[in-house]
Amino acid sequence: MTATPFHIMVKPIGPECNLDCIYCYYTEKAALYPPRTQFRMTDEVLETYIKDYIEASPLPEIMFFWQGGEPTLLGLDFFERVVELQQKFLPDHQTVTNSLQTNGTIIDDAWVDFLAENNFLVGVSIDGPARLHDRFRVGKKNEKTFAKVEQAIKMLQAGGVEYNTLTTVQRRNYKFGAEVYRFLRDLGVEYMQFIPIVERRRPDGELAGPPDLEAQNEKTKVTEWSVPRDGYGDFICAIFDVWRKTDVGKIFVQPFDVHLGLRMGEPSTLCVNARSCGTGLAMEHNGDLYACDHFVYSTHRLGNVMETPMQELVADARQHDFGEDKHKKLPGECVACRFLTYCGGGCPKHRFIPTKQGSFDLNYFCPSYTRIAEHIEPAMSEMATLLRQGQSPARIMESG
Repeated sequence: MTATPFHIMVKPIGPECNLDCIYCYYTEKAALYPPRTQFRMTDEVLETYIKDYIEASPLPEIMFFWQGGEPTLLGLDFFERVVELQQKFLPDHQTVTNSLQTNGTIIDDAWVDFLAENNFLVGVSIDGPARLHDRFRVGKKNEKTFAKVEQAIKMLQAGGVEYNTLTTVQRRNYKFGAEVYRFLRDLGVEYMQFIPIVERRRPDGELAGPPDLEAQNEKTKVTEWSVPRDGYGDFICAIFDVWRKTDVGKIFVQPFDVHLGLRMGEPSTLCVNARSCGTGLAMEHNGDLYACDHFVYSTHRLGNVMETPMQELVADARQHDFGEDKHKKLPGECVACRFLTYCGGGCPKHRFIPTKQGSFDLNYFCPSYTRIAEHIEPAMSEMATLLRQGQSPARIMESG
């Protein structure tokens, strides 16, 4: 077994998706596997992955993460096979859980029954009410998708499926944080995740890779759908102001949970805010293992699980260095910042802004991370005190 726990985000259908979301960074990964036009994990790769992942997992609960593309395109039979193989290789002293990220458009009664019966945690991508969601999350013929996604959430609720929502924060919705939050809350969502979107474009029009692959960062420009540098901060702070007054202890918002945990001295549950990374890898449909979901590039390919034991790939020195570089290569401005504990320097893929010293390694979202930390610090400090006293942090609402 490996000494350090890790998890793998699996792409069993690669970049294939039934939607054509304008801001999606993953559909371009089809170029890694020319001239293939169809992606589907074979039973041989699936069995090898499940067997090796279980053997390499030291924790009592083994968590499988399925994403895409759109994994439900594989059909129920694929995931029925997943459950079958997990039970085949699972030792008596361990349990297994599955997390499935979906755009929700294919979910029907059969899917709901399967997900509920097999205790899948389902993440549903939704960017707010219809006018915001349908701006970027569209079908192949530019058709709107909101109605199907909203219906999927209601079906999951009625079927007793555990779920959460994943909302991207981008150019279209960043000014409407409070509205998006209230919409999700009123829809019945109790667990929310919010991810800021930024991608860059090279002069040739193609999406830029991570900073370590771009020799001249000043020649890249952020895309038209990217959220402004301080826009993510505006969005999250607007949500906090509503949540702080009415919903502490009722609605769970990932950025606030992470910040409170860090204030309590716990490690970050989100890689973006962690001191180091490298324990969250990504695997493509053919068994290729990459450093991270945001670093699926040929330069960050560790190998293939069909050729090299998974434990060897995860323990590769390149992966260790990749994870440690997150804090070792921080610019001086970050090292001196009192909020570094809470942002962790952000995702290395987003470190392409010039520093005062002229290097291109300051995180794009630095203004947002600083604004969020400053804005929520007083309330979070009070909540942490309540927790240490054995009281509910929800009591903060009484003093509001």
